[in-house]
Amino acid sequence: MTVTIVGSQLGDEGKGALVDLWGGDADIVVRYQGGDNAGHTVVEDGEEYKLSLVPSGAVRDKVGVLGNGCVINPRTLFSEIDDLRERGLDPDVRLAKRAHVIMPYHRRLDNIEEEAKADSDLTVGTTGRGIGPTYEDKAGRRGIRVGDLLDPDVLRQRLEYVVPKKKALIEDVYGLEAGEECDVEALVEEYTEIGRRLREDDMAVNCGDFLAERREAGDNVMFEGAQGTLIDIDHGSYPYVTSSNPTAGGAATGTGVGPTVVGQGEVVGIVKSYLSRVGEGPMPTELKDDARDEELADFIREKGGEFGTVTGRPRRIGWLDMPMLRHAARVSGFTGIAVNHLDVLAGLDEVKVGHAYELEGDERLTMPATTERWGECEPVLKEFDTWPEVDWAAVAEEGYEAIPDAAQDYLEYLSDELDVPIYAVGVGPGREQTVHIENPFDD
Repeated sequence: MTVTIVGSQLGDEGKGALVDLWGGDADIVVRYQGGDNAGHTVVEDGEEYKLSLVPSGAVRDKVGVLGNGCVINPRTLFSEIDDLRERGLDPDVRLAKRAHVIMPYHRRLDNIEEEAKADSDLTVGTTGRGIGPTYEDKAGRRGIRVGDLLDPDVLRQRLEYVVPKKKALIEDVYGLEAGEECDVEALVEEYTEIGRRLREDDMAVNCGDFLAERREAGDNVMFEGAQGTLIDIDHGSYPYVTSSNPTAGGAATGTGVGPTVVGQGEVVGIVKSYLSRVGEGPMPTELKDDARDEELADFIREKGGEFGTVTGRPRRIGWLDMPMLRHAARVSGFTGIAVNHLDVLAGLDEVKVGHAYELEGDERLTMPATTERWGECEPVLKEFDTWPEVDWAAVAEEGYEAIPDAAQDYLEYLSDELDVPIYAVGVGPGREQTVHIENPFDD
């Protein structure tokens, strides 16, 4: 059995909590794209774990795999693993030999290039973690892969080819001084040592073969996407996107399993009950038009803890965007959804949803293909009855029927519009603060 977890919006939907919730029935949790720009916050027995690279399942003693679609910063990886061990956990993390490695020069160039775009409309608002430049080198066939770290001769050969190009870019194009990030000898020494640790800990695997063998042995596999659908480089709000495919198709290409494997399993879209975004780009339902909107956005941001897990940046806030969700459900083929942060909307004076867009006098139920046209869309808002604050811990324990009636109407609207069932409703950050409706691992 496989279950694929997909962010249905702009990232930050609370995917880690659902991976953690259903991960108890998985034997392996696989990240299939992204790097350490992806933040997951998992709460276990009152302990909060902030993870940016290690798969969320590591908190529950599951095998974690970083697939070939990921870009991996070994410094971040080993820092997180060491931190988890210091906190009493023993994470078992495997890396695909075909996954690409984020090198120090990638991080330097990421920041340089974003700064160079600062006075233009091309600023993306990246995390500066080197994600984009690493994927650029992957596509340009000049990247360093995990498997290269296991062979010092190959590693040196690769670095001697690519580093002079990065140094020339920094110095000749941007007029800056290259530093240690372009010191071939220092890089060979550091990353050869990283390769030694990978080899000694038996961490590097042929991802597709590894997963096929485990599935043949009867293991359940959960595929975990980072970011969200609107950050997908092909299906998102380009150019305000990441450099990989968080949509469900990425689970196949990013791990080496076939699309029929992913397609025969469950694909669960994770939905935040409102909208948040870090970075630039259109957001038709954003709460920003007047002081009242801004006050409401501040309230939701504080109550929902809407600050980036990796960067700490405050997230932009808006009403739920149904055209966005219809697009996400189609692109990934959702078989069900989980709705998080329902409790954050409790006690508000108003609750609205962007049911559709208006563009040049026409009503649209889904998104335009270009970001420029999306930015011209005005939301057609649908208003819902509000619901009060309740004892959400008691609601989670009692089940769906304990959710206030108005909130149930809100949830059923989502289910009807997307034509998929709701599998879970998050009413707090902890695993125990989730209303269980259906487990996607149950046949």
